[in-house]
Amino acid sequence: MTALVRPQDNRMIGGVCAGLARRFGTKPTTMRAIFLVSCLLPGPQVLLYLALWILLPEEGKRSAW
Repeated sequence: MTALVRPQDNRMIGGVCAGLARRFGTKPTTMRAIFLVSCLLPGPQVLLYLALWILLPEEGKRSAW
């Protein structure tokens, strides 16, 4: 498995879905579809996305953590 980072390529908004797709070996489009479907269910999906956007380092940049 690769490191969980937000890649510079293939990102739409923050790169979170692209990073998760790369980490778990799926296509970014599949991960985005899973996220959109999960938004139909009750829960903090959008808050989780925002938290990952803030906490995940960008690819090629050193993390401050």
